[in-house]
Amino acid sequence: MVRTGRCWYRRYTRRVACGANPHSGRHRDSQQCPRLSGVQSSRWSRARAVVIVLALLAALITPVTLAAKATASPTLDLGAGCTARATVAARTVVRTTKVGRVERTYRIHVPRGYSGRRAYPLIVAFHGHAETAVALQRYSGLTRLPAIVVFADGLRGTDGQTSWQGAPYSSRASDDVAFTRTILREMRASACIDRNRTYAVGRSNGGGLVALLSCRLPHDFAAFAVVNGALYAQSWQGCAGAPPASIIEFHGTADPVMRYGGGARHGGRYVGVQEALSRWAARDLCVPASVITRVDRFATRYEWSWCAAPGKQVVHYRITGGGHMWPGANARTHARPSDAVSATNLIWQFFGRHVGTTGAGVK
Repeated sequence: MVRTGRCWYRRYTRRVACGANPHSGRHRDSQQCPRLSGVQSSRWSRARAVVIVLALLAALITPVTLAAKATASPTLDLGAGCTARATVAARTVVRTTKVGRVERTYRIHVPRGYSGRRAYPLIVAFHGHAETAVALQRYSGLTRLPAIVVFADGLRGTDGQTSWQGAPYSSRASDDVAFTRTILREMRASACIDRNRTYAVGRSNGGGLVALLSCRLPHDFAAFAVVNGALYAQSWQGCAGAPPASIIEFHGTADPVMRYGGGARHGGRYVGVQEALSRWAARDLCVPASVITRVDRFATRYEWSWCAAPGKQVVHYRITGGGHMWPGANARTHARPSDAVSATNLIWQFFGRHVGTTGAGVK
């Protein structure tokens, strides 16, 4: 019940002035609070009223101001390596860095509950040609995984579209191997990252870069995932004599952009899926014959696990009738071939079976 009127207001201010509970109806000590004269009472009441109003305003405004500061910060303090921090909610921030004289950007998604008390897996993801990191983050579903995910941004290539090293249209200024090294170095210095569970994922032109990274930075990642890979000749540079690597690959037989059997595009030739799988299996010293499993009416799994290279594996999902899409990106139903399987779920399962060696890679 709310009291109104000037009489209540005068009683309220007098009780506060006497050090009493203003809502009790009684003074703390009537002997210590003698009745004031009319003038004294009026002046004292007005002074106390001003103090009370200011105190109430301060109490109401202060928490709001602090909350605004806490949510408006454009940066995310992950701590320095594995040091305990306050648990954070899932969120994404953008970081800018320099690779040589070229400014580069990447997005960092931190899963809900990250505190720096334990090491998290790290996934570095590369979008396709003419795409963005924002787009890959949206359709891939990688942010649902219990890992810190970096979505890197490519540079504009010779055709004016975003691209990665390893294609005929790549930017002349791009050194995406060095960019990847920089991302790994900065993330390991600023977040609690499990070096043994660091992985690379790429789609289309980004998949071509991941294939290149499997040759150039094989000790920095425990496993690699290629989706609709654009495997131009540039994606194989430096692969001669490269160490074995675990790779999972997804490709649709009806892909109109990067054809399953290989071809030419943008003035350069790219290898077909079977040729790429044969190269990766030979690199891991695997038995040439694969184990074939029918997943459903659209998807077939090919696996090379009988390999001389300890713990290495090559897996391929052939999507019959699948296009140039991330499998499962629109998987409300399994009616469409490209949604027959979830690439994200299968990639995470594959990554879970492969752990790197402590101390290897970028320092």
